[in-house]
Amino acid sequence: MGEAAASGTVPAGRRRVAVVGGGPAGLFAAERLRASGCEVHVFEAKGSAGRKFLVAGKGGLNLTHSDPPALFASRYRERAGEVASWLEAFDADALRAWALGLGVPTFVGSSGRVFPEDLKAAPLLRGWVRRLRAQGVHLHVHHRWAGWADDGSLRFDAPDGALAFDADATVLALGGGSWPQLGSDGAWQALLRDAGIDLAPLQPANCGFDAGWSPHFAARHAGAPLKPVVAHWREADGSVHALQGECVVSEHGIEGSLVYAISAALRDTIAREGHAILELDLVPGRDLARLQHDLARPRGKRSVSEHLRRAAGIDGAKAGLLREVLGADAMHDPAAVAAAAKRLPLRLVRARPIAEAISSAGGIRLEALDAQLMLRARPGTFAAGEMLDWEAPTGGYLLTACYASAHVAAAGVLRWLSTPA
Repeated sequence: MGEAAASGTVPAGRRRVAVVGGGPAGLFAAERLRASGCEVHVFEAKGSAGRKFLVAGKGGLNLTHSDPPALFASRYRERAGEVASWLEAFDADALRAWALGLGVPTFVGSSGRVFPEDLKAAPLLRGWVRRLRAQGVHLHVHHRWAGWADDGSLRFDAPDGALAFDADATVLALGGGSWPQLGSDGAWQALLRDAGIDLAPLQPANCGFDAGWSPHFAARHAGAPLKPVVAHWREADGSVHALQGECVVSEHGIEGSLVYAISAALRDTIAREGHAILELDLVPGRDLARLQHDLARPRGKRSVSEHLRRAAGIDGAKAGLLREVLGADAMHDPAAVAAAAKRLPLRLVRARPIAEAISSAGGIRLEALDAQLMLRARPGTFAAGEMLDWEAPTGGYLLTACYASAHVAAAGVLRWLSTPA
């Protein structure tokens, strides 16, 4: 494992850094550290780096968002202040410039989300890993972190057996707990807990919810989109909110982009009260008075479902959802149907399992880290990415905070290495 030339800011005998985790946060920290002259070794449990990054980008890689800074930072809810400080060091514009440096220009979509022009993750990741190798970053795959040895060295389960690795500093970037088949399995929790690191339990984020559908409704409508609809919900402080978008009926309940955007509030309400009520406006283009008028027209020999379709444009899964919630008898009451169509209460009883979630909340509490993202209980060890206790909705906010935290952690490593031992 040959050494690279040292930067003038990092003492020659103190510059070997281990980065544990080969996702975006780990790779970006490695890139920053190598550019400053460190000898960098990335350890990845899977057979290749960036697997979740690749899968997440299959439908179009959403790198970041064009929100103005204050609004961007607000997306991180309770951790907005801390994440805002990371974004001051590396923000959405910096991420777009970084992608352009890899030959990947980006554009702002109609929703404000930022994508590569070709919408693909694979070319960016391939080019990135190729550049890292060319720069001298050592990438070790099939190396699963197993904690620390008594002498402080890092332990790995490797293809040739147990491996001990001595590093002058370490960056942990092991991801959260979602999509475990891609590497983010949360197995690091026990290792850190045993080391006295304060953790918030991992929870599903950007997830769907169970609503306890009847077998008939689930069999008929699972997979059907609900669009457009307006969601109404209440936060813990009593404030009420509304958001228009699209969601999908699932076998168990409801999921999709609109639900993901408010999943943190729904999940926390369920934890506090045992369930959450999500109200859907199924016909956002009509006010209640007009809808009542339209549905009160005589339907003659038409069936209830045909009358709903002709009078109010309600059919398919929306009509089925009304029947599921109201019951068959109430479907003959135009006033009741109109009221429900404008505020249909769905009783959500639990979040879907974390393995199904797009991301996770919880992880290393930020109070267990200093401003440079170094573990207070383990000097010289830093952490970045989704294994930290923050969360954000989809829309590019997740990736941006992973990069920004890695930038801060890498800067912290360099400062640590430059401080006399």
